Amino acid sequence: MKKLVFASVMALAIVNLVSAPMLRAQDSTITIKDPAEFNTYQMASTQADPKAKAAALESFLTAYPQSVVKPAVLDSLIDLYQGLQDANQTLSAATRLLQVDPSNMKALFMSVLIKKSQCAKTSDAQTCDDAAALAQRGLTAKKPAATADADWKKLTSGTYPVFHSAIALDDVVSKKDIAGGIGEYRTELMLFPPEQTTAWPSPGLWDTLQLAEAYTKSDAPNHLVQAVWFYARAWNFATPIKPQIEAKMEYYYKKYHGNLDGLDAVKTQAAATLFPPGDFVISPAPTPVELAHKVVVETPDLTVLNLEDKEFILANGSKDDADKLWKVLKDQVTPVPGVVIEATSTVIKVAVTADAKNAQPPYADFIVNLKKPLEEKEIPAVGFEYKIPPATTLVGTYDSYQQIPATATRAQTAEIVLRDGEISLEKKKPGVAHKPAAGHHTATH
Repeated sequence: MKKLVFASVMALAIVNLVSAPMLRAQDSTITIKDPAEFNTYQMASTQADPKAKAAALESFLTAYPQSVVKPAVLDSLIDLYQGLQDANQTLSAATRLLQVDPSNMKALFMSVLIKKSQCAKTSDAQTCDDAAALAQRGLTAKKPAATADADWKKLTSGTYPVFHSAIALDDVVSKKDIAGGIGEYRTELMLFPPEQTTAWPSPGLWDTLQLAEAYTKSDAPNHLVQAVWFYARAWNFATPIKPQIEAKMEYYYKKYHGNLDGLDAVKTQAAATLFPPGDFVISPAPTPVELAHKVVVETPDLTVLNLEDKEFILANGSKDDADKLWKVLKDQVTPVPGVVIEATSTVIKVAVTADAKNAQPPYADFIVNLKKPLEEKEIPAVGFEYKIPPATTLVGTYDSYQQIPATATRAQTAEIVLRDGEISLEKKKPGVAHKPAAGHHTATH
């Protein structure tokens, strides 16, 4: 994936900047006493072609697996394979270096970087867990005595953000610990200089977007407010993928707020600072109960409401509001346009509202008890759609209702029961043959 390549390129550049000088056979601290081993090492390490050099160094390690320069050779192999863009061999060299030097920061970093990329591509739990475990080792590694404080600070400033990012990805993808992942992403982003969270592509800006994604998976209070902020932050600077970010940002803002009013102000705020100020809020959308109450108090004649609005109030309104509407509807005759969910000779169950029709599976929100039993050939097929006159119409008289709580597959609804149901067949112009109502029929408005 292009996004992962970008992040990897930036991170690999960091390694080149901060890696310590390789140990050489001529180094005064290392002496190869065996002349044959020394000559073999010299011939391998002085190869000009990277592929040939890597192959020669691998052969050297095969011939001298316990050589005193093994760490230096593996360090060199990491660089060579990295330059050849061979991730598998780079990881192999880093893994072998960690076997002889468990706290080697360069080997830890490269291992984490590669395994993190593999985790993002495959979501394989073991790969993600391995990346996180290695990252944790990197965060707790002690400064080598021979490394200057300034060099160690430079090294950790380049590696720690990637370590936290790997742990965050593992938390979200493998462990499903969304809160843990959010904490790690926030810790990571605090380590970046501001300019590294505004440049595209860069790990800081990419993980700003990942933090927004993590917040959408959280059910903690205010989680969508935080998601919108970090989407807005990424939207300001990730120009190549702006349309994709905008679609998600608008979706979650509207889901929380009810409409897009005020979103432009959030975008402007987020451009100025990575983290939202402590007093940042987005006003939540009215609840269904509040919306129902607003319609009831602002509609002088409740009979003029369309059928979907009536059902919404009966489903979501307070008892007082729903009963106020029901007092108007009770014993009144109404058409019931909708899709047949179930039918017998005496009862027809219909999905009238869009929510009822679009649910998976669809459900009946209106139940019509027929005045007279239907003959077998008159029973409508599941999927047949009743319209309003002059099309084939189902009518009935409001008799009772009850609110049905929300489930995993559908929002809170009302089950509305009508009595004395009747079917009025579509009126045809002279000369047009009549088509029976029974059987599957797909109609359009």
